[in-house]
Amino acid sequence: MTTAVHAQESGSTATTGKLPRTGRRWDWPLLMVCAVSALAVGLLSPTGTTQEAWGLAAALGYGCSALVAARSFAPWAPAPAVVAVVGGVVAPLLYLTVISKEQMEVGVVERAADLLFASGSPYHPTPHAVRDFNPYLPGMAVFGIPHMLCGGLPFSSARLWFLVGFLAAVAGALRMLTNGLGAGATRISTPQGVTARTGVLWLIACPVVALPLTFGGVDPPVIGLTCLALAFTQRGDAGRAGLALGAAAALKWTAWPAIPVLLAVLAVRGGWRAAVKSAAGAVGIALFTVLPVALVDSGAFYRNVVLYPLGLGPTASSAQSPLLGHLIAVLVPHGKTLTMGLIALSAMAVGLSLLIRPPRTAVAGADRLALGLVLAIVLSPATRVGYAIYPIVLLAWPRFTAALSAGALLGRQPGPGSRTIAAGSLLSGSRKS
Repeated sequence: MTTAVHAQESGSTATTGKLPRTGRRWDWPLLMVCAVSALAVGLLSPTGTTQEAWGLAAALGYGCSALVAARSFAPWAPAPAVVAVVGGVVAPLLYLTVISKEQMEVGVVERAADLLFASGSPYHPTPHAVRDFNPYLPGMAVFGIPHMLCGGLPFSSARLWFLVGFLAAVAGALRMLTNGLGAGATRISTPQGVTARTGVLWLIACPVVALPLTFGGVDPPVIGLTCLALAFTQRGDAGRAGLALGAAAALKWTAWPAIPVLLAVLAVRGGWRAAVKSAAGAVGIALFTVLPVALVDSGAFYRNVVLYPLGLGPTASSAQSPLLGHLIAVLVPHGKTLTMGLIALSAMAVGLSLLIRPPRTAVAGADRLALGLVLAIVLSPATRVGYAIYPIVLLAWPRFTAALSAGALLGRQPGPGSRTIAAGSLLSGSRKS
């Protein structure tokens, strides 16, 4: 009778894609850490700032999510994920929208769209105050077009369109990885039993993602498009990987290091023809977007997009965190020059590693890219702790989507329950072979 029960449970697992509860639980303890961290952000931020509003609201949301998770049988269940998203993103976003409070980047991008259509350049020709500078590449001005066309209506804010761009990129990545499975695709699970839909919720609820989504940070659409490019790379679609990467590279410099990394992955997986095809799309879109604007007013482009974000201009960048590069620039003679040299050396080291030992999978490529970005963030004289969204998402999300992709491949096999299969079945089978 015991054998029959085990067989029945095994069959149920194979059909539903849910794994039995095993091992140590990490969900509710991590949510408690998120709650404490958010509370610290709220209490330590200046009164009336977007960070204070997010921190206090998110602390309550993550705390409630931890309680729900502790009462859930399965780890990383959908219910606490929904609570975390509502408390960490939806509630503070609605509150900040009602009181018309947003991060300075939102106004910068909206003004960039106005300047682009008025003068052909999204950059102030003679910037002096911090608000005058636009350190982003010309493609970022697209998110300000709704505000230019519709004025001050709530749905026209660039903050909302940053969120839409991020969600659209993530949804595109999931659709690519689960292509051909129809409505059952969202029920494919990882070895931990986390489905595609729930995984998206946990990604949004992650504090380093939730905070910029709430106050209007420009980085979520950039990392979202980078993850979309990684998804295409994982499936071997070099052309569309290049297009997604080119779109990200047209928004901000932080996407450009991904180009050589993904080209190295594609060269290993599909040969140099695939790498060249992807490079043509990525570099072509980026240059088509950047060069015309740079030529309209090269001086304004150089002052806004090169000098200011590096902290080398006469006006100090507001992106200053007590990381190594900032400390060197402030405390060491000729510190800014030294930090530029260190950044160049680290970039050369990562580039050399791509030639000597190129990454063979999208996950390995994301790891290499995360390493390069961490070095650049730490060594830059003008940086933000909020840039942590890049390495954290690059380390976590590609691993989750790799498991989903494995589950999608297995789910295409005919037979009962083939649309809802735990990815761990395929992954464990590949290890044995």
